[in-house]
Amino acid sequence: MALALPSAANERLMLERVQALLYERASTLGEEVVIEVSPPSARLGECENPTPFLPNPEAELRSRVSVGVRCGEDARQVRYLQASVEVVGRYVEVAKRVERGQPLRESDLTLARGNLGRLPGGTVMALEDAIGQHATRPLAPGQTLQEHHVQSPRLVYRRDSVQVEAAGTGFRVQREGEAIDEGGMGDSVRVRLPDRLILEGRVVGPGRVSVDF
Repeated sequence: MALALPSAANERLMLERVQALLYERASTLGEEVVIEVSPPSARLGECENPTPFLPNPEAELRSRVSVGVRCGEDARQVRYLQASVEVVGRYVEVAKRVERGQPLRESDLTLARGNLGRLPGGTVMALEDAIGQHATRPLAPGQTLQEHHVQSPRLVYRRDSVQVEAAGTGFRVQREGEAIDEGGMGDSVRVRLPDRLILEGRVVGPGRVSVDF
């Protein structure tokens, strides 16, 4: 029994550090976080000074995640544990039918609450990110709102005449051109000038495109 105690204490320390790492990453994603870490295999032996890390720190925390643990003073040994992460929070859901091209109003949307790890990628999390945007397709009540369901209001339309503003150190030029693409505020679009030169710029207003030099 005396020999087993250090191993049990070491396992607890490893699990606590893994849970702490996952909680630090997940606590900002929602209102409630539930983490369960699968115990390490006994055949792997003890892990001295366990230091957990995420193999892919940029990846979203989904329901199942693999966590690496470096062991030993020189951290040369590495093992991997499996954990489940459940983040409960709020996200945007369609409250009533919205037609394609219709601007979204606050009354068209609602905040739903659920397990964020089960949501489709690109889910819109805040009402302010959707209100005023235009629907790119018909939206049904109860539908989870995703980023590709909306777009900023079009300020430049394809084949329209637009004002091209080019600015640089000590100069500013304005020319007229034809829009090749359409876009909203801040979107990148291409413009064809009368001499057939094609420039790429940023939409800065209705019928206005800015090109930096």
